[in-house]
Amino acid sequence: MKTVTITIQEDGEPREIEIQVPDTGEGGWGDLSKNTYINKPHTRVDAVDKVTGRAKYTADIKLPGLLYGRILRSHHPRARINRIDATRAMALPGVSVVVLPNDDPEVFSRECRFAGQEIAAVAATTPEVAEDALHAIDVDYEVLPFVVDEDAARDPDAAQVHSDRGNVGEPRVGEQGDIAAGFAQADVTLEATFRCQVQSHIALETHGNVCQWEGDKLTVWASTQGVFSVRGELAGHFGIPETNVRVITEFMGGGFGAKFGARKEGVICALLARKAGAPVKLMLTRKEEHLATGNRPSAVQHVKLGATSDGKLVAYERSNYGTPGVAGSANIPGAPYLYEIPNYRIEQTSVFTNAGPMAAQRAPGHPQAAFAMESMMDEMAEALGMDPIDIRQMNDPNEARRNMVAMGAEHIGWKTRRSATPNSGTGRIKTGMGVGSARWGGGGGRTQAECTINPDGSVQVKCGTQDIGTGTLTLVHMVAAEEFGLKIEDIDVGIGDTNYPYSGGSGGSTTAASVSPAIKGTTMLAKLELFKKIAPRFGVEPGELVASDGNVFVGSDPSKSMTWQQATAQLGDEPIFFHGQWLPGYSDSGVPGVHFVEVSVDTETGLVKVERVVAVHNSGMILNPLTWASQVNGGVLMGIGYGMYENRIMDPATGYMVNANLEDYKLMGSTDIPEIEILRYDEPERGVIGIGEPATIPTPGAIANAIYNACGARIRDMPFTPDKVLSALAAVKEG
Repeated sequence: MKTVTITIQEDGEPREIEIQVPDTGEGGWGDLSKNTYINKPHTRVDAVDKVTGRAKYTADIKLPGLLYGRILRSHHPRARINRIDATRAMALPGVSVVVLPNDDPEVFSRECRFAGQEIAAVAATTPEVAEDALHAIDVDYEVLPFVVDEDAARDPDAAQVHSDRGNVGEPRVGEQGDIAAGFAQADVTLEATFRCQVQSHIALETHGNVCQWEGDKLTVWASTQGVFSVRGELAGHFGIPETNVRVITEFMGGGFGAKFGARKEGVICALLARKAGAPVKLMLTRKEEHLATGNRPSAVQHVKLGATSDGKLVAYERSNYGTPGVAGSANIPGAPYLYEIPNYRIEQTSVFTNAGPMAAQRAPGHPQAAFAMESMMDEMAEALGMDPIDIRQMNDPNEARRNMVAMGAEHIGWKTRRSATPNSGTGRIKTGMGVGSARWGGGGGRTQAECTINPDGSVQVKCGTQDIGTGTLTLVHMVAAEEFGLKIEDIDVGIGDTNYPYSGGSGGSTTAASVSPAIKGTTMLAKLELFKKIAPRFGVEPGELVASDGNVFVGSDPSKSMTWQQATAQLGDEPIFFHGQWLPGYSDSGVPGVHFVEVSVDTETGLVKVERVVAVHNSGMILNPLTWASQVNGGVLMGIGYGMYENRIMDPATGYMVNANLEDYKLMGSTDIPEIEILRYDEPERGVIGIGEPATIPTPGAIANAIYNACGARIRDMPFTPDKVLSALAAVKEG
């Protein structure tokens, strides 16, 4: 046994206590080679439900008397509503209720600051009638000046987005050392400007809720990354206890950071349901997703980098800005990304525009920072006559990442297959290779769970976390089954419900590191309670018993054994119930990641194709290699989409997003997907670490470097579309 310190709540105050838990070695997960489930690939337990359509998502919820909600949104990027009249809408057959700005000024405003802002909402018997009703609401707008471009918004004479502050926020400065002395020491100094576009989230399932009131009690089925944050926000808005709100997310079709809290559409759905006295379903359209549910902010980075002739980085200066739309921050990491530079100064600002607000998106700020930094590293390497790998290895303080770079370089054949001279191939199709790296924090905590061992041998585990599509439900099954020595299907698991013990939101690569230690600790201690009851039957101490292969036996003498059901039958009619929480020692934070990319470039059309990606990642101890690899694949593809295709296009004349759909907003297609090879850099002694964020960060920078290696065209403006490639090639020819 070993002692761990946990925090409990006592009389509403946190208090640290020490408890005894079985000592399972460094990393907490025991000898992985002896495991049946942990660290072994396992198909998702809900895979069949999902592929057969049995899985019920929020959009599939049907309740008696269900109404359908729709939101009226501003057509203007900046306007004041002088009059709004829903008389014609209410007269339409099938329309149940309309809510207007006066019904809830916290949700609706007469001051419109972006095209897509919520103005009013309706609920009707069919989605079609609800849509018709939106067109029957008469709105008298006073159209006002606006600005949707971050460069234009920085002009002091530009239209002001907010009346109480300027368009350019207060600068955030980070600095270290003596920047002037650093550049004076440099033998080579480079300067360049990099631009990153606004990226939409594009979760497969749109934002949506189904709300049902029973008196002052509210039940919500939500597509959310955090059931408890939805509960808290709705309880606060409607002034009711959190115990009166139940939020359920049984299945969920993805989220990248924009699905925390009830958000306006959740509050509006509940408003409509309360006013109608009937349940309401409100699922957003793809257009609404683009306009109003959040995005990755843009970034314009002016970078200056100095190095000595031997490749040592000595000075770094960056001034960057970007637009979060009407609200939020466009800041990116506030220190030189990845590399150790003794002298640096960074100043960054957010620029408000009349566009939809940002929302934290998979590794917020990191892909933008990595793109510019990794591009500059290649440019500096070329200026110094160094291999891009060598300059990275010299300046990277992270030993694991240096090892991962070496792994990836060896695997892809960096020294043997890559031409050191850009644009060295023959013919119109040129091929090249590039590298990019990442860092991420992650980490776990705060999750609670409960476990019941019944006398008939059945086991139930409950945890209020939600599975956003990454396989969390499966990992709960795996951890519990491993602990009890049972089959995965023997464990009854409940997640995605605020009636279950608390767990935090699923974001920032924290879910696996939060949930798995909580399940491990809870089931481990519940099992110990069972062992305490049956150990006297064997004449041994509880710690000498082992649960494996459906049996309980004495570890030093397996002949002393009984089946799991025989063991639990010793409980009589009293089940074991244990409420546990996240335990330290089973997870960690802080991981590097490295991507190597091969591309082909058609120098006549400018078309770039990513042919191959070698992704090297570290997640400490990987719980389920199958779902882990799925996360890496998804991260790589999202990184390619960001680097190559996706781009929110705002019309400066109308202030409207002109590609708010999935036809004109370009995403990867099946034929764009390259060969992806994943290399694991295991550190099981560190415990569980998340993978969602680091897998998407390095890709755009690696692609940019590969394009340069292929054709000699340095692209500093994302996405890397054919027109930019051709322009860069023309600039190269012109010298």
